[in-house]
Amino acid sequence: MSESGHPAMTQDALVSSYGGESMAHMRYLIFADIAEKEGFKNVARLFRAIAFAEQVHARNHYQRLEKLKAPLKVVAEAPFGPGDTAKNLELAIMGERFEVEEMYPAYIELARMQGDRAAEVTFRYALEAERIHLKLYQEALEHVKKGEDMPIDGYIWICPVCGHTAIGRDPPPKCPICGALGKDFVRF
Repeated sequence: MSESGHPAMTQDALVSSYGGESMAHMRYLIFADIAEKEGFKNVARLFRAIAFAEQVHARNHYQRLEKLKAPLKVVAEAPFGPGDTAKNLELAIMGERFEVEEMYPAYIELARMQGDRAAEVTFRYALEAERIHLKLYQEALEHVKKGEDMPIDGYIWICPVCGHTAIGRDPPPKCPICGALGKDFVRF
């Protein structure tokens, strides 16, 4: 066991995913400002909403490390090179695809193998939300490539517990990932 109370490899995965989600949070806020300036108001709103979801993921990973008292370097993959909204969506898609196809499935298996249920849960929460983010960014890119804003009917709703993301007039009654009540979702 590491100092955090997690097996060492799982601790490294938590630290890495905390770093990656923290960077995604900030990148998406920067991308939102660019989309706003380019007239893509709904894409900007999508970036801001998903930035909040990434903050939820980072918080969840960080809280699993509450016993840790050590200076650690964070190594996390992050696509860099901001540009216009189309390029920024492509970068976001790259990052989300990596999390969905490689990072979180591997981290979930690692946590499961090492018997770390708390880490497994936070990784699973993030994976389920990232699948939605990937699809939303792909849809947004299709519209931006045509020179149009992404149509969003209603609001973007983010679960404050797991980062689940939904679009609609009202939030879901209950989060399908973690069970949080819809009335607690954050609206964008």
